[in-house]
Amino acid sequence: MDHFLYRDGALFAEDVAISEIAAAVGTPFYVYSTATLLRHFRAFDEALEGMDHLVCYAMKANSNQAVLRTLAQAGAGMDVVSGGEYRRARAAGVPGDRIVFSGVGKTRDEIRLALEGGIRQFNVESEPEMAILDAVAQELRVVAPITVRVNPDVDAKTHAKIATGKSENKFGIPIARARDVYNMAADMPGLDVIGIDVHIGSQLTDLAPYEQAYQKVAELTEVLRADGHTITRLDLGGGLGIPYERSNVDPPLPSDYGALVKRTLGHLGCEIEIEPGRLIAGNAGLMVSEVIYVKSGEGRDFLILDGAMNDLIRPAMYEAHHDIIPVIEPAPGIEPQPIDIVGPVCESGDTFAKQRPMPPLAAGDLVAFRSAGAYGAVMSSEYNSRPLIPEVLVKDDQFAVIRPRPTFDEMINRDTIPAWL
Repeated sequence: MDHFLYRDGALFAEDVAISEIAAAVGTPFYVYSTATLLRHFRAFDEALEGMDHLVCYAMKANSNQAVLRTLAQAGAGMDVVSGGEYRRARAAGVPGDRIVFSGVGKTRDEIRLALEGGIRQFNVESEPEMAILDAVAQELRVVAPITVRVNPDVDAKTHAKIATGKSENKFGIPIARARDVYNMAADMPGLDVIGIDVHIGSQLTDLAPYEQAYQKVAELTEVLRADGHTITRLDLGGGLGIPYERSNVDPPLPSDYGALVKRTLGHLGCEIEIEPGRLIAGNAGLMVSEVIYVKSGEGRDFLILDGAMNDLIRPAMYEAHHDIIPVIEPAPGIEPQPIDIVGPVCESGDTFAKQRPMPPLAAGDLVAFRSAGAYGAVMSSEYNSRPLIPEVLVKDDQFAVIRPRPTFDEMINRDTIPAWL
C-alpha cells in the first residue's frame, strides 16, 4: 500500500495534488510520502515483535537526509556502505551505535571515520579487510565490534546484477571457511566478534531462499558457539521485494518474513538485525515527468518525456518495470493504446517502456512513475549535462523540497579550467 491515490480525477501524494507540486518545482521531480515510509518501516518492526531486534534501513536505496531523519525518528538504525553514507547518516541525526557498516571495499579512512565517530558494528567481508580493521582499531586504541559476512551459496532467484549470496558473487566469505576465519578474528586484539552477517540479494519475491540461508546461519551459530565464540547478534540483510507490476502476484509481506525469522532463528536467543531498503522506500516515491512530444514513427508511436535515463536508470540498467500512470485520471471507457515511452537522452537505452498500453496523452500532460522511491534519485546523474532533479517530501497537506534542482551555472561551474587553457 502507498499514499498516492486519485481524488476527483487528480493524483495526490497524501493530501497534496501532484499538479500543485509540479507547478511549484517544475518537472521532472521525485516525490516521497512520509506516511508510506513510516508504514513500511513499522511493518518490519512489528514483524519482529517479541525478538530483540533493530531494523537498519539500507540507505543506499534512498539516502536523502530528510528520508533518513524521518525513519531515524521512528526508531530505525542505518546500514551504510561508504564513508559518505556514514556521514549522511550522522548528519541526519543517527547515533553511531545505530549504524552498521557493510560493503566489500571499506578503506582505512572509512574505517577510521566510523571508529572515531561511533559504530554499532562492521560487517566484515574478507580476511584482508579484517586485518586492516584490526590494525586501525589498535592504532586508535579501541576495539571494533564485528560480524563476519558469510556467503551461503544460495540462489536468491533474482536479477543477476542484484544477487549477492551465490559462490560466484563478490560478497562475503564462503560459509565452508567460516570456522577458520572466526578463529583468526578471535586472535586479533583489535576486534570483538559479536555475530554473523548474511545477505543473499535484492528484490526477492520468494521466502524459500531466505529459509535455506537462515537454516545455514542457524547451524553455523551452533558450530561457532561450540568452538568457543560468543555469537549474540545475527544480521540477516534485507532484499524483500516490492510489487513493481500491479498485475503480478504480490511478494511476501514483512509479517511472513518475520514469522520465517522466528521459526528458523528464534531458538538461538540472538539479537536480530535486518536491513530493508527497497521495501521501505520503493513504493513511497514517484518520479513525475511531463510529456514533451507525442511522435509518430514507422509502425509505432513514441511518448517523449522530460524525464530520462539519467534521472531513473533502473529500466536501462536492469530492464526494470515501473508502472506509469497519468496524473489526471483517464475518463471511464478510454481505451489504452500501446506506445513506447522514452526520454530525451541521446541513447537508444533511454527507453522506459516499449508498447506500454497508455490512455491518449498530449504535450504538457504529466505522468508518474510508480515505485520510484528506491534506487531512483540515488542512482541519478548529470549525463547530457542535465541537472539532477528535485526531491520533494510530503507530509499530510504539506510538501517541502528536500533537494533542489541545481542551476546550470552551479552545475557547469563545478568544472575547473587548467591554467594552460
